[in-house]
Formats: sequence, C-alpha cells, structure tokens
Amino acid sequence: MASLDDLDRLALALPGTTKEVAQDGRPSYSVGGKAFTFHREPRKDAVDASGERLQDVLVFWVDGLEAKELVLADPRGIFFTTPHWNNYPAVLVRIPDLVRLSEAELHDAVVEAWLKRAPKRVAKALLAEHES
Repeated sequence: MASLDDLDRLALALPGTTKEVAQDGRPSYSVGGKAFTFHREPRKDAVDASGERLQDVLVFWVDGLEAKELVLADPRGIFFTTPHWNNYPAVLVRIPDLVRLSEAELHDAVVEAWLKRAPKRVAKALLAEHES
C-alpha cells in the first residue's frame, strides 16, 4: 500500500527534484522547473457523487496520450481524468486511493512523470544509470 509519505520519498529520490508546498499544504514536485506531480487545487470538473469539489487530487504526467489510455484502462479505476485534462498526457488519482497502489506501482508512476518533465540530459543520465 502506498501513501503520501511514499510519494514524497520516491519523488525526492529522483535527481534534481525540488518540492514546494503551497500555503494550504499542497505539495508539488518539480524537475528543471517543471512540475511532474502535484496536489492540485479543487476544480469544478472534479467532483464527488454529491457534487462537492474533490480536495484530494494528485496529477501525474505520463508519456503521451497512448500511455494515458493504458493507465486509465486499469480495471481498478484508481486513475482517472476530467474534461480539463483531455488531450493532456496526465492522469489523476485521489490521495485516499494511493493505498490501492503498491509501492512499486507508485514508484513507476512517479518515475514516468519525472521522465516526462525532466531535462533530456538528466533523464538520459538516469536511464543510463539503470541500464548498467
């Protein structure tokens, strides 16, 4: 089972990652000045069954729209999207649903998001390091 603490640990273990925390406590993880995963503010396009805006949505960048469709096809329904994110290579997950992911699955999501946003030379160095 994964958690926000695991997200923090996994994201900060990647080269060049910085963490910013908004005044309301929402974390954002960046590399090369680009956010790769973040706790987004409530929006009118992400609501619960009663119509209340979701307060607990994380965004993860993915490697293109095909990758997004593969992630969204997971029958567990952990990852989702909203109209705001149509045509963007990113998926959403509610923080309480992190426990439905294994730590390895969260790791893969964090690394994929990081690779998507990292400067090419930094991403290539990480990939080369893991090939050896």
